[in-house]
Amino acid sequence: MPPRPSPQPWLKPGVFAGALVPLAVMIGLAATNMLGADPVALALNQFGYLALTFLAATLLCTPAKILLGWTWPIRLRRMLGLFAFFYAALHFLTYAVVDQSLNVGAVITDITKRNFILVGFLALVLMVPLALTSTNKMVRRLGFPRWKRLHRLTYIVGCLGAIHFYWRVKADIREPVVFAGVIGAALAIRLVEALYHR
Repeated sequence: MPPRPSPQPWLKPGVFAGALVPLAVMIGLAATNMLGADPVALALNQFGYLALTFLAATLLCTPAKILLGWTWPIRLRRMLGLFAFFYAALHFLTYAVVDQSLNVGAVITDITKRNFILVGFLALVLMVPLALTSTNKMVRRLGFPRWKRLHRLTYIVGCLGAIHFYWRVKADIREPVVFAGVIGAALAIRLVEALYHR
């Protein structure tokens, strides 16, 4: 008997393609000199916003299953997390390579003296082991309980990302507050579930 096709076979390819659309738009705007008066700032803001958006979406996958009984977001969780890391890396590389011209001393000075950059850098550093251990092979190598404990760092990363965004904006804090609320709600749901099943 042939294997049953997975439900919604278009889901992962569709999300993957959709996640790359913002990058394609940015590349198109850059190629046609349409990034505005401050293209570096625009790229920094867009990549950072995308990283936090995908991170929040990653954290909402399990709460969606708990509250709504949806299982399809779980199949997207790894991909969403990797896209969060991808855009966070682009955010940092735009800052370090384009904005600071790979001046390591200036980057280190910014990290040590500007709190919002320090918090954002810590979030990126914590995302590295999460990305490196995202494969099934690494789950087997670490063992699921240890892997699960490691990937709880995602919530810390989310909190750091929201703080980074909040400290970065100078006036309108509505979007950072929304992100903080979403991430806080996801964490609260997981904590309640953990206490309920003790």
